[in-house]
Order: sequence, then structure tokens, then C-alpha cells
Amino acid sequence: MTQRPHTLGVAVIGTGKMGTDHVRRVQEVISGARVTAVVDVDAERAKSVAARVDGCTAHTDPAAAMASADVDAVIIASPGPAHEAALLMAFEHDLPVLCEKPLTPDAASALRVLKAEQKLGRRRVQVGFMRRSDAEYTKLKALLETGQLGRPLMLHNRHRNVASPPGWTSEMLINDSVTHEMDVTRWLLGHEITAVTVLAPTPSANAPDGIRDPQFVVFETDGGAIVDVEIFVNCGFGYQVQAEVVCERGTARVGDGHAMVTNAAGRWGGIIAQDYIERFADAYDREVQAWVDATRRGEVTGPSAWDGYAVAAVCEAAVRALEEGGRVPVDLVERPALYR
Repeated sequence: MTQRPHTLGVAVIGTGKMGTDHVRRVQEVISGARVTAVVDVDAERAKSVAARVDGCTAHTDPAAAMASADVDAVIIASPGPAHEAALLMAFEHDLPVLCEKPLTPDAASALRVLKAEQKLGRRRVQVGFMRRSDAEYTKLKALLETGQLGRPLMLHNRHRNVASPPGWTSEMLINDSVTHEMDVTRWLLGHEITAVTVLAPTPSANAPDGIRDPQFVVFETDGGAIVDVEIFVNCGFGYQVQAEVVCERGTARVGDGHAMVTNAAGRWGGIIAQDYIERFADAYDREVQAWVDATRRGEVTGPSAWDGYAVAAVCEAAVRALEEGGRVPVDLVERPALYR
């Protein structure tokens, strides 16, 4: 695998909230890389972001950015439907990619990406499931790997947002939010998800018309564990992500957010984060730094295209379960040797 230059030239595709934050992160927070190009279909927005970075060029076409001599790697932060074309283009240029989730919006397109990467004979993609880089989740994973708590039996997850963005649908609670718990389940437990059931109470009065919020999602795994996810995207009070693993000889929980508790004026309490960028800022920093470090070594690590495909397949089963009711099996192809 090719050794990359000391300072990695990165093209960021997509300059919305996530992409702009990655530009800031690469330029101001992490080491070993700089942003040399940005891409957005909105030419003026791309120019505005590029103007903040010395030596950065603005493009509306990902192909033009990837062909630049000063681009050694790519961060894809554009909307999901645009990911497949950008990934295949990166493969043509043999560029390593950090692709924000989803890998692609559906299992069929994710499988095409998987097959294209297999033809290269080596990994090029790391998928941006940033919870794997969160300090609390990392500690929980390390604890489970010691085996001291015994076999995981159940995993309880809570995922709450202040309010859903405009245009959200009931299906997006699964495809844009529960997708994280799908990856966390597979990573923490080392299991594949084999079936999904989705239950929904009477919607909250805070939910926009037509959105089934909250939802209660149940996964079954090939390791015999049962996993539940409470997803509530219009809770109104803050952004919370919590997980508790119940094992044969004990339990472990993360996400309580009690780094500091105050007592004053007859009350006690702490601060609840208001969005995912605030809650997982450190995780994003760790994730991108690890990707840059691995790329400079000529390696690709972290969540793979297989992980992105597996989550896409679980999402499809979950949306079916939401729409049709009942238990829906997850259909996965055989895991290729490249991803074992």
C-alpha cells in the first residue's frame, strides 16, 4: 500500500454542517493533514468555505478535486444518495476515504461499493461511525473484551434529540439515528443483527404531524443477545445517548453525562448536550486523527465498507418492520474474506 506524504492533503466533499465542521477539525484540531480542496453543488458555499483556508480550492465536481495533485485522501460528508458515485470515483484514483454514514442509503448500492472495493484487493474506505471513537464507548468495548462480566445477554440503548429537523420522516428515525445503535451493537457485542422488530406508542404531542416518534426498536443477534433502542427525536430537553450492557456476571453503562454535577440554590444537576456535534466532539476528533494517522502509514483501519453494508441491510429490515409490523429477518450476503 502506498505511503502517503507527511502532511496529508484532504478534499472534503460536502460543505454542510458536518463537512464544514470537518474542515475546521482538519485545519485547527488534528495534526498531519490540511484541507486542500472542498466540493459542494452550491458553488458559492464551497467558495466561502475554501476562502477560510490558505491554499484551498473550491469545486462543484468531486472528480476535479480528486484529480488535483495536492489531494491525497477524501472525506465524504455529502448527502447519502451522493456517496456511491463519490466512493467509486475515489477508488478510480486509489484514494483512501473517510465516508460519513451512511456508506450508501440502501443495501443494494452498499453492496456495489463493497464489490468495487473487493476488486481493488484492499480496503480504501473507513465509515464514519464515530461512536467507536468515543472515550466512554471505547472503555465499554475494552471491558467486554476482558470477559470478566461474562457473556453479553442484553444491550439497552437510549437515543434522544431535542427536535427533529424540518422534513424528517418516521423512516429517518431509523435510517439517520438508530443506524448508530446498529453499528454499536455489532461492534460492542461482536455479533451480526439477524432480525428487527419496531414498536411505536402513540406519538408524542411534540412530534411533527405524521412522524411516529418515539419508537422502540428490538434487535436479535447471531450471538443470542437481545438489544433494544429507544429512539426519541423530539424529546425537547437535550441530546442524550446512553447504553447499558447486561452480562452474565454484571452490567456496565455509559452516557450518563455526569462529568460535573452542581449543587446551588436548592437544586442539583448538570448540563445536557443539545446536539450530536457537542456530545461527540471528542469522538469526531479522535476518529479523524486516527484516520489521518493510518492513512499516512499507508493503512486503512476503523469501520469498513462491510460494516456500512451490514448496517444498511439492518436499516432496510427495520423500515419494513416499522411499516408492516412484526419481526423482519435481516438478509446479508456472505462476509467476504477482505473484511474478516
